[in-house]
Amino acid sequence: MSSKAVATLLGTLAIASYSGMGMAAADPYQLNFTPPASGIASQIYDQHIMLLWICLAIFIGVFGVMLYSLLNHRKSKGYKAANFHHSTTVEIIWTVIPFIILIAMAYPATKTVIAMKDTSNPDITVKVTGYQWQWGYDYLVGEGAGISFISRTTTTLDQRNNKAPKDEFYMLRADKPLVVPVGKRVRVLITANDVIHAWWVPAFGVKQDAIPGFIRDAWFQADRVGTFVGQCTELCGKDHGFMPIVVEVMEPAQYTQWVAQQKAQSAAAVVDVNKVFTLDELKATGEKVYAGNCAACHQANGQGIPGTFVALDGSKVATGPKAEHINIVVNGGKAGSAMAAFKHLSDVEIAAVVTYERNAWSNMTGDVVQPSEINAFRK
Repeated sequence: MSSKAVATLLGTLAIASYSGMGMAAADPYQLNFTPPASGIASQIYDQHIMLLWICLAIFIGVFGVMLYSLLNHRKSKGYKAANFHHSTTVEIIWTVIPFIILIAMAYPATKTVIAMKDTSNPDITVKVTGYQWQWGYDYLVGEGAGISFISRTTTTLDQRNNKAPKDEFYMLRADKPLVVPVGKRVRVLITANDVIHAWWVPAFGVKQDAIPGFIRDAWFQADRVGTFVGQCTELCGKDHGFMPIVVEVMEPAQYTQWVAQQKAQSAAAVVDVNKVFTLDELKATGEKVYAGNCAACHQANGQGIPGTFVALDGSKVATGPKAEHINIVVNGGKAGSAMAAFKHLSDVEIAAVVTYERNAWSNMTGDVVQPSEINAFRK
């Protein structure tokens, strides 16, 4: 029986895949692995099942001998203990048998680990960057090269705070999934912008830490179409739980259409950095950027979290010199500060969110920050 059939028979986590806005109901008594959707994941699953059978055999053998000894060698039956110190034969047996078992387990595991680390000859290469608390995807090689976007959770603050309805999968949805074609070898170059994150998609057997200043790589090749989810598996901050990974696997022809759509949208979305926006335009855009990137720490009302995250309402930064405000948003706070850098946002987004923060709540500075100022600051 194949690993997929076994996984289905035993009943595995239904959250491994979902379609659109709906997901299959998760089995509340589920104890097994996520159904594999790649060759590596299938190997991992098969070895997991093999080890369970080995453990079961050892359990039955060891406890069977113990139970037999207890029942048949007890004092009430008049059994007299033998008087000996050791048995060379027994010692050889209990050394050789575990050694054979270890070799039987290590050989396939070693082959799988070597295969997991072999990232050569990819069809597509994607750079994955972890941010607090979102993922950046940059397609570098192969069909789709040049496409870049940020993937964020779609869970609202009200849902996180139990002030709005939500279902059991509210932590596993993202606005923009990583999209790849089925049957193609995808190499992922994984790094981070601020703290250590981890990119983990159990259905593909991929888990790799994202470390600032380092590039780690991994690969996967999906063997079936579908949408697969994972999460950041490092404690990367207070919103660690709201950093989902969503991978959508398409047929090659459908993937080609998606690439064309993304490139067309990217071309249409290009904004001249010298364009002058009105205060109202910047505030409207800035409010959306703030909700998606800043509100989790500084709160929607700008009051922050006392003792942890500073308030922006009435703060010296949001009402002081614009240059200092821009610098903190782009490059992050001082060393030891929880304020992350947001230089991965576009010039328009940074200009908009700075303008919003300087003109929201009680901060009525009237200041307008244009994208051209952000562009000049980066230089």
